[in-house]
Amino acid sequence: MAEQQLFRLRVTFKKQGRLALLSHLEIARALERAVRRAGLPFAVSQGFSPHMKIAFGAALPVGVGGTAELVDLQLTQYVAPDEALAALQAASVEDLMVTGCEYIEPKAAAASAAYPVSTYRVRLSAPIDELVVPEVVHVVRKKKEKELHVQDFLVGEIAHDGDLIEFSLESKPTGSLRPDVLMRECLKDQPVHIVCFERIAQREG
Repeated sequence: MAEQQLFRLRVTFKKQGRLALLSHLEIARALERAVRRAGLPFAVSQGFSPHMKIAFGAALPVGVGGTAELVDLQLTQYVAPDEALAALQAASVEDLMVTGCEYIEPKAAAASAAYPVSTYRVRLSAPIDELVVPEVVHVVRKKKEKELHVQDFLVGEIAHDGDLIEFSLESKPTGSLRPDVLMRECLKDQPVHIVCFERIAQREG
């Protein structure tokens, strides 16, 4: 039996407002429901527990929004990108809105692997005079404390202008530094809080 031809649609969406507080799993479930409501001919896996063939880009921490998040959806039939976009937008809510659709090669790298560098923008409740970036951040993973060197993950310098901070982190095959953990360490002695925290871009390393 010939293998069914599948069409790989890369979908861009934004996660903002109150929905930035959803976990990665909750976002995944919400987008899967949007695909079903949109009536797109999505492919389903084989086996004892069939599920939608959908793959999400790099996860965001709870509370961090995103303006250009990525998800790859496999379709059993070709649907024009503008038609797929219109259907998904009609099935989406404003704070979790699909903003773009394009087809990619079936064997193209997953979004999480293709775009390991993420750029983040943080707006504070008030301007600060100085931002001190730690050399090392300590995290606990699997009940073990691990020491992460910030420069191993930071791409370029952290830009700081009053109440606005912008920086880029690279995810490595051996691990990553969470942006919210880095900001927590940078701001721990500052009398401010974060008003808005978003990933604004993803790119190749």
